[in-house]
Amino acid sequence: MKVLVTGAGGAIGTALVEHLLAEKQSVRALVRKSSRTDYLNKRVEVFDGDLTDSESLSRAIEGVSVVFHLAAKLHINSPDASLRDEYRKINVEGTRRLAEAARSAGVERMVFYSTINVYGSCNNAETFDEDSPLRPETIYAETKAEGERIVLENLPSVVLRLAAVYGPRMKGNYPLLLNALSKGHFVKIGDGNNRRSLVYVSDVCAASQLAASHESAAGKVYNLTDGRVHTLNEIIEAMSAALDKRAPRLRVPIAPTRALAGVFEDGARLFGVRSPVGRATIDKLNEDIAVSSQKIERELGFIPRFDLERGWRETVRLMKDRRAA
Repeated sequence: MKVLVTGAGGAIGTALVEHLLAEKQSVRALVRKSSRTDYLNKRVEVFDGDLTDSESLSRAIEGVSVVFHLAAKLHINSPDASLRDEYRKINVEGTRRLAEAARSAGVERMVFYSTINVYGSCNNAETFDEDSPLRPETIYAETKAEGERIVLENLPSVVLRLAAVYGPRMKGNYPLLLNALSKGHFVKIGDGNNRRSLVYVSDVCAASQLAASHESAAGKVYNLTDGRVHTLNEIIEAMSAALDKRAPRLRVPIAPTRALAGVFEDGARLFGVRSPVGRATIDKLNEDIAVSSQKIERELGFIPRFDLERGWRETVRLMKDRRAA
């Protein structure tokens, strides 16, 4: 079976491509002309194209049975309002072009990667499931929610709402946290009891294969986590253990720390640079979001293989191997 992976060069895409090859799939990767391709396995058919170019999408999708659609403009902290058009161009209109091309080509299934951020933050210790109302709070989450509707309306699709994905190629706030812990520079902000949902990248790959092949999955939406809800304290403990370090005990209150981060953020903006830590960083660290993934476990038989401890140990090990290579 020939499959198409968009976003093949990303943190999830590279792992997914290797997983599919190991499962004897014929993999085609949609990449932009400006992108590096030397990182891709030589067995991958590399196809130049872009989500903004309908003609290139039609060519890339020819002869494909399943599309794994990962390509997106990803979440960044405090994006400028001027980026809204770019988010819509890629995450909404790009997804629409791809879905229409897939429908015209007779693609059997599309797996669309969304985010649990479409639910927004939790209130009153609630836990979200797939029937929870969507309350996206960011441009990224808004456009991913629209992308979900587009693929489900156009062809047999499965939506995977991913918890925070971590692994050796991860990007975003967790690498910053891991780096701070490794250097002993991390100070806990708040009590650390806010809840978080995570999933290791290898489990995302395994769930992706189920979503693409299980006969009962088409037309469904599934949350994807490691099967548990963790506190930030538990995550920090697991990351510290993976680094063979003691978890930091010092903590500072949220409000004054956020105010201080805001001062640095505003000062940096005056000089035309972006502060590495700002209000949104503090807010994200203390966000409470708890999500259940019982539906995919019950309906598709998905069983996460990586708990928090194993996942972070594997992440740190592979990151060290990459640096040594």
